[in-house]
Amino acid sequence: MKSLELAQACAAAARDAKATDVAIYDLRGSSTITNYAVVCTATSVPHLRAVIRDVDQFVEEKHGVSPVYAERTPQALWSVLDYIDVMVHVMAAEVRDFYQLEEFWDASNRVDAE
Repeated sequence: MKSLELAQACAAAARDAKATDVAIYDLRGSSTITNYAVVCTATSVPHLRAVIRDVDQFVEEKHGVSPVYAERTPQALWSVLDYIDVMVHVMAAEVRDFYQLEEFWDASNRVDAE
């Protein structure tokens, strides 16, 4: 599976789990740790937990790919699934606003999440 296809599958699963403001960033050439980042917002700790679970299950069931690492700490309001070529960040709105992770990436690198 190509990196972009994996990122799009993760984004689709996050949207299906009702995550909001789902974005994919193409980080090839600007990051040494991943090719794509998927960033989305969850509305609560249970929702954050559900989004992480659903993305993980969907990608495993449909594409046979599991994350090599998962930071499943919903109480921290920011969890990550690391698929090496794709990193999925599920964040509470206040954490996403505070850390402004997307400010590190050029807006022109945002890829259509569909």
